[in-house]
Amino acid sequence: MQDVLSGFTVGVTAERKAEEIGSLLSRRGARVLFGAAMHTVPLPEDGELATATERVLSAPVDFVVAITGVGFRGWVEAAGDALVEHLSGARVVARGAKAKGAVRGAGLREEWTSPSEESAEILTYLLERGVAGKRVVLQVHGDPMLDFRRELTEAGAEVVPVAVYRWTDPVDLDPLDRLIDAVIAGEVDALPFTSAPAATNFLARADATDRGDALREALRDGVFIACVGPVTAAPIVRAGLPHETPDRARTAALIRLVAERLPTRTPRA
Repeated sequence: MQDVLSGFTVGVTAERKAEEIGSLLSRRGARVLFGAAMHTVPLPEDGELATATERVLSAPVDFVVAITGVGFRGWVEAAGDALVEHLSGARVVARGAKAKGAVRGAGLREEWTSPSEESAEILTYLLERGVAGKRVVLQVHGDPMLDFRRELTEAGAEVVPVAVYRWTDPVDLDPLDRLIDAVIAGEVDALPFTSAPAATNFLARADATDRGDALREALRDGVFIACVGPVTAAPIVRAGLPHETPDRARTAALIRLVAERLPTRTPRA
């Protein structure tokens, strides 16, 4: 099991989790190529989070949806005790264990946690309990969750989105360009994606540099694409590319999926 990925090359497009993912793959014998596809910018740096928080504090809140642990924790740290006090009477819903941990770490208590850690499950939970006339605060992380918000709004809710981070192009585009070139050249066996923005930007960078068609052809021709969950997979689905997702939306589960699938293939390079 130690060298199960020996002879295979895996491209890593993550930024925040790049070191963790690279280490997990290297320990299994893989050659790892890094090419961050996006850069995370905390919104407190440009004032957008403060503006969103002011809107939250302007009226009572009925539901709070914590999508990510790091995002919810970052919001509370930036906004302080006034936010926690304001949300103390709201019904809190968390997407998974990490979000729940951040909620409890802030001194709040969740009403319910999504077992599958999928946003669709949270949406169903909210709609079944009725959101007409309710004020729903939605903490988002990168993905603006426009369809999620639209369905709540159509059900009669006032939705207040709070984005703690936004995505931009990577500071250094050279590693990303080299990774795209390596995929096109047939030198990459697998691409595990951990976020929708990374998947989106990976394809968009190729399009912007006139390599989009060549990249998509290469991705269909033997590259194993693994996405940590359905949200991350959405840009891949829109592009019509084959992919797989693990049973659980966890980094470790994603790496296990790659380690299980690649040895059944022949290394491309």
